[in-house]
Amino acid sequence: MIKLVTTRPKEKALLAGVFKNGDSAESMAELEALAVSAGAIVVGCLTQRRTAPDPAYFIGRGKAEEIKAKAVEAAANVIIFDDELTGAQVANLQELTGIRTIDRTDLILDIFVQRAKTREAKTQVELAQLEYLLPRLAGRWSHLERQVGGIGTRGPGETQLETDRRQVRHKIAHLKKVLVEIDRQRAVQHKKRTEVYRVSLVGYTNAGKSSLFNQLTRSRAKVEDRLFSTLDSTTRALKFPYFPKVILTDTVGFIKKLSTHLIASFRSTLSEAAESDLLLHVVDFSRPDFRENIGAVEKILASLKADKMPTLLVLNKIDRLEAPAAFEEKNSFWDVALVSAAKGTGILALTDKIEAFLRWSAQSENGRPARPAAP
Repeated sequence: MIKLVTTRPKEKALLAGVFKNGDSAESMAELEALAVSAGAIVVGCLTQRRTAPDPAYFIGRGKAEEIKAKAVEAAANVIIFDDELTGAQVANLQELTGIRTIDRTDLILDIFVQRAKTREAKTQVELAQLEYLLPRLAGRWSHLERQVGGIGTRGPGETQLETDRRQVRHKIAHLKKVLVEIDRQRAVQHKKRTEVYRVSLVGYTNAGKSSLFNQLTRSRAKVEDRLFSTLDSTTRALKFPYFPKVILTDTVGFIKKLSTHLIASFRSTLSEAAESDLLLHVVDFSRPDFRENIGAVEKILASLKADKMPTLLVLNKIDRLEAPAAFEEKNSFWDVALVSAAKGTGILALTDKIEAFLRWSAQSENGRPARPAAP
């Protein structure tokens, strides 16, 4: 008997954005990459320049009508905005267009749901979803499925919205307790590794961290040319002749316009970076906006209080450039390395720089824990 395999049809997405300055093309290109990474087909893009977002429709009533017409013409079944929308703006746009409307944060959360594999990542994603949802419940067309209830759990005259908000707050409090316990377990593990040097990969999403991780550790971590292909942190041993106890951790990629509660939810995973001896800040050097991406990562590291960590800047994907230029902006970095993780170019020089840092760290007395001195 022939068994038919059915697959869920891809959603057709229409993208929309509001911009003050001339950064619309790069930001919308990134939004398109996010939509594709989430499994959508992008059928169009509309932008508007405004000094301030419209409080009712974010993009203005006239432009919203244009979005509606474009969406109908392209048979779009979801509209994705490049910035975070309020619950009222989502409700107004959906009422006007008759089409489901989401924003960049909602889109990223959808990708995170698809990528989360471990208990920790799933807990962090669920927490981020609920914290995003809570102030937007009034703008949603449907309420949450019942998870708690019974005698004594509702007040007299309580509305459905109030019930949903209470349930969300209850779940948020529970998830935060779970993450506190995960943090406690992580702290115990770190205590057992006081004589281990920790190196962490950080960087903009799709900068090539996982490829570099595989090159340095001779591993086979999953590598994909899409945004947020890595969500769970991965740790492997780094082998050096004089430093037998060195571990390398690959962390979740960063991105511009990453909401504060998303960063907060992933703080426990990213704490690996804040507690490392050395950060390898991986950059896609082939991108024209690589300096902006460096700035976006540094901003998030600052929010994690990891911006003062010794950092080796790794300019990746030099194989995509005809003649990689020298990078002299070393002010805030311990050193700079040019590599191609895909081709293996510059990996030996990079490992030499990492080992040189470890030697310096082992001999340093700048308040660091005692380390076994290199011979």
